[in-house]
This record gives sequence, structure tokens and C-alpha cells, in this order.
Amino acid sequence: MSSGLFRTKSVEQSIRDTEEPEHQLKKNLGALDLIVFGVGVSVGAGIFVLTGHAAATNAGPAIVISFLIAGLACGLAAVCYAELASTVPVAGSAYTFTYATLGELAAWIIGWDLILEFTVGAAALATSFSQYLAVLLENTPFAIPPAIASVETGWINLPALLLVAGLTVILITGVKLSSRINQIVTGIKLLVVLAVIVVGLFFVKVSNWVPFVPPAQGASAETGGALHLPLVQSLFGIAPSVFGVGGVLAAAAMVFFAFIGFDIVATTAEETKNPQRNLPIGIFGSLAIVTVLYAGVSLVITGMQSYQDIDPDDGAPLATAFSNNGLPVMGHIIAIGACIGLIVVTMILFLGQTRVGFSMSRDNLLPPGLGKTHPKFKTPYRFTMLAGLAIALLAAFVPLSKLADLVNIGTLAAFVLVSVGVIILRKRRPDLKRSFKVPFMPVLPIITAIMCLYLMLNLSLETWIRFVIWLVVGVVVYFAYSRRHSRLGKNAHEVESRPAETAPTP
Repeated sequence: MSSGLFRTKSVEQSIRDTEEPEHQLKKNLGALDLIVFGVGVSVGAGIFVLTGHAAATNAGPAIVISFLIAGLACGLAAVCYAELASTVPVAGSAYTFTYATLGELAAWIIGWDLILEFTVGAAALATSFSQYLAVLLENTPFAIPPAIASVETGWINLPALLLVAGLTVILITGVKLSSRINQIVTGIKLLVVLAVIVVGLFFVKVSNWVPFVPPAQGASAETGGALHLPLVQSLFGIAPSVFGVGGVLAAAAMVFFAFIGFDIVATTAEETKNPQRNLPIGIFGSLAIVTVLYAGVSLVITGMQSYQDIDPDDGAPLATAFSNNGLPVMGHIIAIGACIGLIVVTMILFLGQTRVGFSMSRDNLLPPGLGKTHPKFKTPYRFTMLAGLAIALLAAFVPLSKLADLVNIGTLAAFVLVSVGVIILRKRRPDLKRSFKVPFMPVLPIITAIMCLYLMLNLSLETWIRFVIWLVVGVVVYFAYSRRHSRLGKNAHEVESRPAETAPTP
């Protein structure tokens, strides 16, 4: 074990920590639970909102290619996740894997990154739920007064706050209950999405797919200037533009949020029965299902209407597409499905946040009291309550539309480190039992890291600035608190300071 910033936590120690009674999670989840978790978090805001927005602003009908590119990058990263998650079946996902390979500082940075990713994502989705709920209840006796509907129209977003409060109780009660709720709601969402694809095919006009890849256009002042354009254009002196091949790649980075489901699957490794078998099934199964669904919805929405007629600011582009084609009933069904679906997506992102924070608390990189589990439910109830408070306050009082891309950049950064980590752990610990192995080592993980890094460069300069600021704050917290309190560091110090045993006198 190396010391200082690059000290690593052995796989054996990570697994031993899971056996301590006060830090023990209950193993409840099977392969079906994991697949449903993955699909549940993916079939949400991405499929109901991002599809239309990315098509209108960046890719046109070629948004289906953008989804396939994002799905390919996720698929490659999923292979790396599958090996690490089945070898190190411990809560924390990329944070835990990085601790075992790249060292404590890198693990802290990615853990700090994941906390931001899941917190902002959950709060933003809770806000989206509130918006859909307001649309559904409009012109009914239950219409939400503007003063409490959102911070844009009033002073608080009360529906979002109440949603997060309810999810906090559910997650404290137990992950199995969360899984059962997720299975029911995910089933409803899948029926809605399949209805969109099947019914929408009857309204597709092939002429709307021409040109399939719209020609590149110079960026207008309406795009918001250099801060809102992909970083890669500034780095390599590319003239600012939208659509074309560059637009397809930028859209792939934008819709990456839709594929983070298997990352959540990895965070539940410690609560999975037979993780060596079930984790790879959950990861690959959920990814395959959502890729097919996204491709189908992308073709339908751009075939039912020209991408030029899609309002990029429309919060319900699928519903609008059907309403414009004379099917307002389908529009209402989609709105209901989206509203229900966002509840579960918020819950699963919330779940992922609590598991990462729980792992960091168990390592004393965050206050150790936060890592205690409930004596009855065996869930990290203290961190769940703290995280619920933070998410509820953000959702209730802060408009988060501009922070959505932080989820994408945080996820991609985690994928890069996981891809590198699988190579390092294979070299350092070839003796570990691996029920699943990444093929074509080390070529496939290297390609994965490069692909994810390039997608990161296709996110806006504004997103990069916010991301770097958050990481700088995290580094300050690490040196001010976490490094001095690290459980791994204290254990190493105790070993070094322990007096050597003297040999007995003959």
C-alpha cells in the first residue's frame, strides 16, 4: 500500500469493511432488480425531454446516431464496470474502484464529482416532475397555485420539495421497497414508450428525415456565445457551428445523461445477491434495453415533424408532436407517463448519491457518523436524511436548468477513471478472482477512456468552468479535513508507529 495522496485501499479491506455490523447493508437485489433499476433511471427526462431538445439544437434527425454513439461509449464503459463491480462488490461504484487502483486523492475527487452529479441530477428531475405535474393539473380543481409551483413563478417549488421528502422516507425504509416501487413504475413507463413508438410510426413522414444529417451552420448570437459552445471548438480553433458532424457529436455528449443507469446499478453492488453473476447481467441488460428504446423514439419524434419545428425549450416535445398531429390524447398519456417516470428517476439518482456518500463516510473521508446504518432497515439513514435535505432545498428554491450538463461531465469523468482503473487493477492484482473479464485488454479500456474524454470536450465551456470550480472546492475540503481523518491513513500510521517485536533471548 502506498502512502500519502496515492495510497490505495486493498480489495480485501474494502470487502472486510462491508462486514462491520454498524456499516453493513442488506443484500436484497437480484438480476431483475438491477435491470429494472438501470432501465428505470434511463427511461426518464432523457427520453421524454432531451430527445427533442438535442434534435432541434444540434443533430436534427441524426439524433438517433448521437444516441447510438453515446450508447456505444456507455457500452464500452459498461464492460469495464462489469469487471470491477463483480471483482469489488462494494457500494460506491467509481469511487470504490478508483480507491483500489489510482489512490485516495483520485478516489476523493471522483467521489466528490459523483455527489455533485447525483445531487444536481436528482434536484433537477424533481423540478421537472413538478413542471409536468403542473401541466397535468392545469384547468382542474387541483391546479397548483403559481406561488408554490416553481421559483420562476413564485417563491418555492413545493411539489418538488414534497417529492424529495417522500423519497427520503422510502429510501430509509429499505432498498427492496425502492426496487418494488421502481418495477411497477418502470413497467408503466415502458408501456408509454412502446405506445409512442408503435402509434408514432403511423404518422412518420420520410421527408422529415431529409437531410438526415443537417449541414453545419455558423453559430448565431442566440446560442449564447463561446461559453455555450463545445470546448473542443475553442481548443482546436474550429469555427463555432451547430449541426453537421460536430453537432451530432455535441448532441451525443448532451444526451449522455440518458445512459447513466448502469452506473447506478454499480453503486448497489454491496446490496446485490451473488454480485459476481447478477451485476454484469444488470449492467448489460439495462443498457441494451434503453439503447433500443432511444433509437426508436428518436426516429419517431423527428419523423412526425421536422426538427426545425421542434421548440428546443418545450418541456414535453413528445407530447407536443402527437398533439400537433391531431392526437392530444396521446399527448396526455405521455405527460402522465413522464410525470410518473420522473419520480422513479429522481429516486434512483438519490439512491446512487447516498451510496457514494455512505462509502466515503465509512472511509472517514466524510464524517464517519454519516456512514452508520439503521439498526432495523440496514440503510445509511443518516446520510440519506442529509442528502434528502440538500436535494429538497435545491429543488425547492433553485432553478437548475443550466446545471444539467454537470451530470454528463461528471459521469464521463467517472467513466474515464474506471477505464484506466481496470487496467491498473489487472496489472497490480492478477490473482483476484474475476467472474467477468474485459476482453482485448488493454485496448478496449483505452479506447473507452479516449471516447469518453472526447465526449467531455464536446460539452460547453460554461459546463467545464462550473465543473472545475466544484473540483477545486473538493480539493480544498480534502486537504482541510479528509486527508487528516482518512481511515486508511490512520491505519497506516498505526502500523508504522507500532513498536517492532523483539526476538526472544535464547
